[in-house]
Amino acid sequence: MELRHLRYFVAVAQTQNFTRAAEMLGISQPPLSQQILRLEREIGTPLLKRLTRGVALTEAGSAFYQDACQIVALADHALEKARGIARGISGQLSLGFASSVAFHPAVFQLLRDVRARYPALELLTREENMASLMEDLQDGLLDAAFIRLPCESSKAFNLKVIATERMLIALSASHPLSGSPSLSLSQLIGEQMIMFPREVAPSLYELVISSCLRAGFHPDALLQSPQIASSLGMVAAGCGFSIVPESMTCISHPHVRFHPISGNTLFTDVALAWRRNNPSVAVRHLIGLLAEQQETGKSTS
Repeated sequence: MELRHLRYFVAVAQTQNFTRAAEMLGISQPPLSQQILRLEREIGTPLLKRLTRGVALTEAGSAFYQDACQIVALADHALEKARGIARGISGQLSLGFASSVAFHPAVFQLLRDVRARYPALELLTREENMASLMEDLQDGLLDAAFIRLPCESSKAFNLKVIATERMLIALSASHPLSGSPSLSLSQLIGEQMIMFPREVAPSLYELVISSCLRAGFHPDALLQSPQIASSLGMVAAGCGFSIVPESMTCISHPHVRFHPISGNTLFTDVALAWRRNNPSVAVRHLIGLLAEQQETGKSTS
């Protein structure tokens, strides 16, 4: 039994007429009648009653029609699903996020654009530290990842910078310097510094520490927070200060103040990373939307 035989039978059953069914299928009537007879012989019982004008289903034909409709519908669904995945408009897209990257408005906008352009594409997301992201991306557990640069291990992947943002000093609102419009790192000598663990983002960690050393501030005693975002809770509690990306200011906390760094040369890039060999069609769509986003940004600036 072939799938086309089921399609032929369903068409005849729905139209109750061989001529109309043949027109709908785009074939001539005699071959259609022959295929239905062949199907009936294969099943071993008539499915249709041949009437003077048209046809009607036999009892066996009615039962067979219900199942045939389901089989044809499932086949059509499987076909469209496979084609959709091949075109990158359906299926799944697995995305990883480094800590705090998801707070950046450009990343928010890119995800909104993906949902709007490809509503059938299921986004699977998870947040991990940089080392885990790069490992999962290499192992194929992620299709792409939103990361922070600098990141030494990211050099093994294709990278597209989404945005560059400055780093800010986060202070408790009760700190004596919290009213200052900007601060230099040297003003914080002797203060407790709150940092994410080095393994979360080794290169960014070294960049921050190096900037402190150049300012004459040697962070001997560091308080660790699990992630960049979680450091703000410790700042609010008066445990010390932290240096965070500017996009973290979207986390409004009544007991935290953000300050630009005087003469700041401390910046971090938000980037999209993906494997160099054979990215999926869905990833190529993501890259294309990012290019559109950046082109729109240029034209409006």
